[in-house]
Amino acid sequence: MCACVALVVGMVAAVNLAVPMLAASALHPSASALVWIVDTYVIFFACLVIPGGAAGDRFGRKGVLLAGLVLFAAGALMSAVAPNVPVLLAGRAITGAGAAAVLPNTLAVLLHAVPAERRGATIATWASMTGIGGVVGNVGGGAVLSGGSWRWLLAAAVPISLILAALVARTAPVSPRHDRRLDWLGAGLLVGASVALLLGIVEGPEAGWGSAVVVGGFVCSAVLFAVWTLVELKVEHPLLDPRLFRIAGLRSACLGMTAVFFGMFALFYVNASFLQYGKGFSVLWTGLGLIPLTVPLLFGGRHVGHLKERIGLDATIALAFLFVGAGLLGLSTSDTQTPYAGYAAWLVVTGIGVTLALPTLSGVIAGSLPPAKAGVGTGLQATTREFGSALGVAVIGTVFTAQFVAALPPDIRAGQDPHTVAQALATTTPGRAHDVIAAFVSGTDTGLRVIGVTVLVLGALVVLQSLLTNHRKGKDNA
Repeated sequence: MCACVALVVGMVAAVNLAVPMLAASALHPSASALVWIVDTYVIFFACLVIPGGAAGDRFGRKGVLLAGLVLFAAGALMSAVAPNVPVLLAGRAITGAGAAAVLPNTLAVLLHAVPAERRGATIATWASMTGIGGVVGNVGGGAVLSGGSWRWLLAAAVPISLILAALVARTAPVSPRHDRRLDWLGAGLLVGASVALLLGIVEGPEAGWGSAVVVGGFVCSAVLFAVWTLVELKVEHPLLDPRLFRIAGLRSACLGMTAVFFGMFALFYVNASFLQYGKGFSVLWTGLGLIPLTVPLLFGGRHVGHLKERIGLDATIALAFLFVGAGLLGLSTSDTQTPYAGYAAWLVVTGIGVTLALPTLSGVIAGSLPPAKAGVGTGLQATTREFGSALGVAVIGTVFTAQFVAALPPDIRAGQDPHTVAQALATTTPGRAHDVIAAFVSGTDTGLRVIGVTVLVLGALVVLQSLLTNHRKGKDNA
């Protein structure tokens, strides 16, 4: 089960390493298409993870888990052999749907398989795989991509997922089913609203912020989110009951979880390109180059609970966002002359913040719901994580593209109107490559500054909401 989690989470991180290869590939993707190649998987993963868990309850967790692994393999194979960008995006969507069926049912199978006294340790081990999966994705993805093709990365996921399916079929127990109706309408509306929102954000730099596609995307997203809310309030078994967000602690913790992954995956998106274009790293060393971020996650998580007991919940959350925001702002000061040691130090600072945030916010979400709704809490955590990841990639991709194009020398910009580094390098003489890289670094730094400030602002809102909630509880108790 843990290997399954590492696979679906690792794919989110690994594909970011392939962005420079994809940009220079025969597919010739635009800047917005590069963002969609990363985000299509993540957004389908985010929006379908709760229906994936509900499907496991209704049709059998083992069966849905197996179906998810096979679907993941089919989508990865389709992506690996894609002759053009639309087919690649369709494959990424199928892979994301498979991941959404896998993730929640791995935990459900585990909890059914272990005795009650081992459930706490089992949940902790399962949860740690989300962090370890990122490490596996970066290191393993870098090793595969060092062979020279982005297609190899996607193809490598096929035999791995099929081997895991065989192991699941052999070892996983069959758990009882529950006759709960699936809210397919709610799931479809949520996917549609999320894709429309990202469409408005991602297409802005190339299509223009006043263009019909961008304005239409934002309007369509608002309408679909409103319809989704009305539908969820009326159905007997909603995908996600909007009334849950009346709980102040749950609302602020979900916002906090979204903000943390917003910052972390925005960093993942530009980190691979920065280390390859800006620092001249190979793709393997690029995968290894993100390890300093994960060191606090791997070794500091067990100490967070003790720190929270000493300084309190609100102070721990505030400290977490301060570290994440400061780390991102520190990384935004890096350029081609910055020693890697300095860059790695800011990665560690960011990792400390993420380490403080994840167990603390997860505890608030779990503690805000009764035990009978523990599954809802797990689904909420997965949804907010993946939605924040997709939003972070979309926003930093948009900011980066706008600044990169603006920072290019006029003669380079006037030629082919490039929107990616690969396009710009392909249309200039080798002697002008440093101008393109300088524009790239400018776009990266601006994007990280925007993300860092946004994380700090969202963190302040989370802490303020938590303080107000605790103040009200104190008055009620008095």
